[in-house]
Amino acid sequence: MTTTPLTVAVLGPGGVGGLIGGLLARDGHRVVCLAGEETAAAVRRDGLHVRSGRFGEFTARVEAATELREPVDAAFVTVKETALAAALDRMPPEVLGTGIVVPLLNGLDHMALLRERYPAGRVVAGTIRVEATRTAPGRIEHTSPFAAVELGATAEPDSPVAGFAERLRHTGLDVTLREDETAMLWGKLSFLAPFALLTTRHASGIGAVRTEHRAELLAVLDEITAVTRAVGAPADAQALLTSFDRLPAAMKSSMQRDVEAGRATELDAIGGAVLRAADAHAVAAPTIARLVRELSESANR
Repeated sequence: MTTTPLTVAVLGPGGVGGLIGGLLARDGHRVVCLAGEETAAAVRRDGLHVRSGRFGEFTARVEAATELREPVDAAFVTVKETALAAALDRMPPEVLGTGIVVPLLNGLDHMALLRERYPAGRVVAGTIRVEATRTAPGRIEHTSPFAAVELGATAEPDSPVAGFAERLRHTGLDVTLREDETAMLWGKLSFLAPFALLTTRHASGIGAVRTEHRAELLAVLDEITAVTRAVGAPADAQALLTSFDRLPAAMKSSMQRDVEAGRATELDAIGGAVLRAADAHAVAAPTIARLVRELSESANR
């Protein structure tokens, strides 16, 4: 890609999508947010307002619509897994053009769905590590000291994805290219599943989990490591534990925030994905299975 400003669609301008859209727009790119009528109207009127310890506080002017109406250079898919199937109607494949599609969703199952709907070679696996929340339509709170994106692609200089990654880095995001898509996706899930399941189950920040429920955390890390290795991705329980011990004590998972707000959770996309892989590879994961069961029962009360 050249230095010409990009046109980027953001399907779902919530915490993650709003932060990325705001950073891209502030950096001079044209951003089109795709959302429901109420959110689209608010974003058209007021822009994306981001408050971040890392990126500062700013308002970025963007466009907004309920459906994509023209080709774009790239499209971020940043809705919740629970809303994905319905949200894709806002981004018709025949309108997308030759742009790349970058999903930043939790879990694994979305990749197959997106590659069935859009040209498979243009769907670029992606992950993001960030704590960002939509507090109102178009208003984003970025509370983690990090915002790290990984894209499944080679680092060849003439790769369109490598060029796109450079544009993202210019906004201030940390961006890494990973050739091994499986390792990348499971690297995220092996961290996210313990974090989401345990903080949500105990209704606490990660600080309380790693002190008051440390034995349970260690059991989950051992199980997720075994499953990750079984699918062919590298994993290290001690390295994961070190990561958890370094997190801000008050940090919460998005699943926990969804429960607090009375929203549907991504329990199946996160915990369910781990258990399906464990079953497929005959790996025992009793602690994870119990947590998923307890959270499911709690949600159905």
